[in-house]
Amino acid sequence: MGKHRLRTAWILLWFSVLFVSLQPVVLSQSPQEQTVYVVPVEQTVERGLEAFLERSVNEAEKTNADHIIFEIDTPGGAVDAAGNIASIITNASVPTTAFVTEEAMSAGAFIALNANKIAMAPGTEMGAAQVIDGSGNAADDKAQSAWIANMKNAAELNERNPVYAIAMADPSIELEEYRAGEGSLLSLTASEAVEVGYAEYVVDDREELLLELGLEGAEVVEADISLAEHIARFVTHPVIIPILLSVGSLGLILELYSPGFGIPGILGALSLFLFFFGHAIAGFAGLESIVLFVAGLILLAIEIFVPGFGVFGFLGIGAMIGSMILASFSTLNIVLSILIAAVVSIAAAAILFKTFGMRGPMKRLVLEDSVTTDEGYISNVSRKELIGKTGITLTPLRPSGSINVDEERLDVVTEGGYVDQGEQVTVVDVEGSRIIVRKVEAD
Repeated sequence: MGKHRLRTAWILLWFSVLFVSLQPVVLSQSPQEQTVYVVPVEQTVERGLEAFLERSVNEAEKTNADHIIFEIDTPGGAVDAAGNIASIITNASVPTTAFVTEEAMSAGAFIALNANKIAMAPGTEMGAAQVIDGSGNAADDKAQSAWIANMKNAAELNERNPVYAIAMADPSIELEEYRAGEGSLLSLTASEAVEVGYAEYVVDDREELLLELGLEGAEVVEADISLAEHIARFVTHPVIIPILLSVGSLGLILELYSPGFGIPGILGALSLFLFFFGHAIAGFAGLESIVLFVAGLILLAIEIFVPGFGVFGFLGIGAMIGSMILASFSTLNIVLSILIAAVVSIAAAAILFKTFGMRGPMKRLVLEDSVTTDEGYISNVSRKELIGKTGITLTPLRPSGSINVDEERLDVVTEGGYVDQGEQVTVVDVEGSRIIVRKVEAD
């Protein structure tokens, strides 16, 4: 009986030890909390937005997020920026969903098509993705063809029927059931997008979308645009760049017409600082472009205060233009912006020079003092009293030479002819230091 109790106690002890040892294993197998990153894609699509989205996706990947939701509300924007953003989305190691909260037009539609899934809120639209040039007209056939190919590839990437993506960019595709009118670009409503397989969900809000994705209990991390990224998005806009450069150059020119360093110089320097700061935050401007720009300013200052026959000025302007091209995301856009700024600067300089003349540091470039005979300055002695006097040539006049008048040797010139040595001549005119003579003909 005692042995039986002892055996029973040992068995209970082993079961207790086994249970305790298995507890950590059971706890480690409990599900961990999931994380969802929500990234806003709002306003115009441009390179500043691209930099923000790249940072946000990198953060989501580093924190091992389970899903990324891009909340889209944009009328479109730059094609090159949209292409780069699409690459960021497709290359993300985290599953992605595009949630159209208001509209995803043009470049916004292209971005949405690159996500793994698409959700749309009721009353939203997606489409109308034709390429538009700077003047608001349809781009050339080459650009349109490339863009249509991009839209087609984006649709096929997630096994969507490409005909609808092509119709969003090509008005010649016939889809009467979904078009607003003949020759119009395709735009899909939320219900139409679900019908043609371009959206998986129609949801009222983010919470409903999380429920559809099976992430209702996930921790939501909202990616916020920093102040620096807000500035970068603003100053890298293609419309803002020529304004900044014009204000910058105009401010520096106005500063040359005012003594000291005042408001025009501050505005000019601030505009140029914002240009480089925004492009640096967006990842376009490196230290080399900033150093090159400062070197250009120094060379221009040398040209202004220590004139060097234009060499320093030419090198300075070249360095500044080169720095802006290095800092820009588009060579064509920055060249056009520089040309606009140059026209504004030249026109302003001409108006200021005509209105105010040379003022401030510009006065150092021009000698304004004048000397007059009223103040006692005489550039040369005028010998008008010699007119009518006669003399003898000491040297042949060919047509210049020397004569002797009243025992005074004078350098003279004839009216154009040759006069031999020893001939008699008469002074017929005096023009400053120039004494003109004529040969006396024998009777």
